[in-house]
Amino acid sequence: MKRTDYCGALREADVGRAAVVMGWAQNKRDMGGVIFIDLRDREGTLQVVFDAQNLSWEDFAAAEGLRVESVVAVRGELRPRSEETRNPRLATGAFELCARGMEVLSEARPLPFPLEDAAGVREEVRLRYRFLDLRRPGLLENLRFRARVARLVSDFLESEGFLAVETPMLTKSTPEGARDYLVPSRVHQGEFYALPQSPQIFKQLLMVAGVDRYYQIARCFRDEDLRADRQPEFTQVDMELSFVDQEDILRHLERMFRHLFREAMGIELPAPFPRLTWREAMDRYGSDKPDLRFGLPIADVTELARGCGFSVFRKAVEAGGVVRALNVKGRCDFSRGTIEELTKKALAYGAGGMAWIALREDGEPYSVLTKYFSKADFAALLDAVDGRPGDFILFCADRFSTVCRTLGGLRLDLADLLGLRRNPGDYKFCFVTDFPQFEYSKEEGRYVATHHPFTMPYPEDLPYLLTDPARVRAQAYDVVLNGVELGSGSIRIHSRDVQKRMFEALGFSDGQIGERFGFLVNAFQYGTPPHGGFAFGLDRLVMQMLGAPSLRDVIAFPKTKDARCPLTGAPGPVDPAQLDALGLAGLLREGVGVPAKARRSQARVDVDAAANLARLRVAPEEREALERQMAELVAFAGQLAEADTEGVPPAGHVVPLENVFRPDRAGTPLPRADLLAGAPETWDGCFFVPQVVE
Repeated sequence: MKRTDYCGALREADVGRAAVVMGWAQNKRDMGGVIFIDLRDREGTLQVVFDAQNLSWEDFAAAEGLRVESVVAVRGELRPRSEETRNPRLATGAFELCARGMEVLSEARPLPFPLEDAAGVREEVRLRYRFLDLRRPGLLENLRFRARVARLVSDFLESEGFLAVETPMLTKSTPEGARDYLVPSRVHQGEFYALPQSPQIFKQLLMVAGVDRYYQIARCFRDEDLRADRQPEFTQVDMELSFVDQEDILRHLERMFRHLFREAMGIELPAPFPRLTWREAMDRYGSDKPDLRFGLPIADVTELARGCGFSVFRKAVEAGGVVRALNVKGRCDFSRGTIEELTKKALAYGAGGMAWIALREDGEPYSVLTKYFSKADFAALLDAVDGRPGDFILFCADRFSTVCRTLGGLRLDLADLLGLRRNPGDYKFCFVTDFPQFEYSKEEGRYVATHHPFTMPYPEDLPYLLTDPARVRAQAYDVVLNGVELGSGSIRIHSRDVQKRMFEALGFSDGQIGERFGFLVNAFQYGTPPHGGFAFGLDRLVMQMLGAPSLRDVIAFPKTKDARCPLTGAPGPVDPAQLDALGLAGLLREGVGVPAKARRSQARVDVDAAANLARLRVAPEEREALERQMAELVAFAGQLAEADTEGVPPAGHVVPLENVFRPDRAGTPLPRADLLAGAPETWDGCFFVPQVVE
C-alpha cells in the first residue's frame, strides 16, 4: 500500500472516496466483531473501523492483536459517522475510515509510560524517551509553530533587504561573557577551537566587507548554569545593519515583532512599544527586564527617610544606599503568614529584613514605623507611596543593587500571589535602552564591558571613558516581553580612536588586544561603516508566544538542567584512542589533570552480570541508560565515602508503629503457576512484566 492522505488532513468533503492512510495506533476499542482504532500521524487523528464482515480473517486478527503505538497502513473508504457518534473536538470527527485491508508496518513493544497521561511522568524519563514524548500532539504542535515563526522571520528579513550568511561554528575563543565550549584540535595538538556564543565578530566583519544587511538563524553555545529559559545550545536570530543609528534599529525591530505576532497568531500588537532607560526600569520596577502586564511600581522615599528616627532607614541612607517601597493596593488584609513569607523572600533576595505598613480600611496605620516618624513625616511618607486606606506597603533599605533585586523580586512574587500574570493572551513589549557601558568586577578588580567591548558609548559620554567609566552610557538596547529579555543589541564602535580608548578603559594591554581581537581590529583599519545590530533567542520567543513553562517544551531534543541529554547519555567518556589522537590521553592517567569526580564518572558496571544475578532481562536499548545510572550510583557512593564524618556522632530515628491491625504472619504462598498465569508473554524463558512505576 502507498499512502494517499494524511490522517488529520482529510475533511468531510472527502467522504465517499477511497483512501490509504498510515500512522500510529493511538488507542483501540474492541466492541466484539467491530474494532475502533484512532490512527494518528503528524497532521492529526482519524477513527478507523475494522469490521470482521469487511476484512479478511488475517487482517481482522491483526487488528485484534494490535498493540498501541504500532505503525500500520490501512486501506478503506471514508464514510460519515452517525449524528450521535460525531466528535466535534476533532477536525475529522464527522467521518471515519471503513477498513478494507491493513498491514502492520512496525509492531510496538509496551511503552515505558502512557502518552495520554505523560504530564504526570518525571521529565527526565520523558526526555530519555523523547522520541515517544514528541508523539504527544501538544509538543508536536509546538515544533510546528516554531518552524512557522522561523519561516516568518526569514521572509520578513528577506523582504527588508537582509542577506542570509552562515558564519563558522569552529572559531577562536575571545573570553568576554559566558564560558566557551572548547573543541580540541587534532591537527594542532594543544590548541582549541571555541563553539560560538554568538556570531558577533563575524557579523561585524561582514559589515566591513560591505554586506550592508546580514541575518542568520544561528546555533549558539554557552557553558553557563541553566534554568527554565536557558539551554547550553540554542538558536539565535542574528542581524546586523550598516549606516544606521539606534532609532533606525529600534523601529526595524518593532516592525518585525509586530509582523511575527500578526502573521503567526493573528494578534495586532499596539504601537509604539514603550521605552525605558535602564535607570528608569531599575528605579520603577527593580529590573532591567520589567514585566509591564501589571502595575506595582516602586516608589523612592530615600529623602524622606534621611535623618528619620528609624535607624535601619537612616543608616542605609547615610551609607549611600536607598529606601524604596511597594504599595500593594487594597491588600491590608494580608495574613501574618503571608507577611512572614514575604519577609523570608526578602531575606532570600539579600535584604536584611522588610518593614511594612498596613493601612486599615478606616485609615488607621498598623506598623512599627509609626513611632519613628512624626505625624507630618509619616503623612508625607504615605503620600510619596500613594498610600490609601486598605493598602499594604512594604519597604526595603539597603544598597541600590540590593534594593532593586529585593523589590524587583517581591514585585513578581506579589503579582503571582495576586494572579496578575495569568492572562495567557497578554503580551507587553518594551525597549530598555541606555545601559551602563561598564560594570565593576570585584573578582577581576577592574571594569568590564556590560555587553561587549565593541559597543559604542553616547558621544557626550566619551570624555569620561578613562576618567569616570561608571557614568558612561552605552548605545545598547534590549527587547523585553512580559518580563523576559528576548534579546539585545547595540550600535558598534567603528572609530579606531574610540575602540583604542575602549580597550584602554577595560585594562587590555596591546598584547591582549592583539591576542583576543587582533583580526577584528586589523579589519577596522580598512574602512568601517557605522553599524549596529541585534540578536534574539528564537527558542525564548516561541516559549513566550506559546506560554510554555520551559524552553524544553519548544526544542526537539533539549538538555536537562545539568546540561545532560538523557536520550543519548551525552556528555560521556570517550574511547582512549580518540583522546590519544587529540594529544589528551594523559587525562586518563590517575591523578593527572582529572578531578576525582571526573574519574568516578568513568566507572563501569557490568550490566549483564548484574542482570543475571537479579534474574532480569535487559533490552539492548536500555543497556546504555542502565550503565549510566549505575555509574552514577557508584559515583554517589564514592562521594559518601569521601565525606568527612570525623567527630560526628551517629544519629538514629525510629518511627513508632501505630494503627497496625494485621498481625505480621506469613500466609500460605500461592503456587508459582497461579502467580504467573496472567503474564502476557515470555522472552528468552523469562516472563515479561510491563514497567508501571518509574
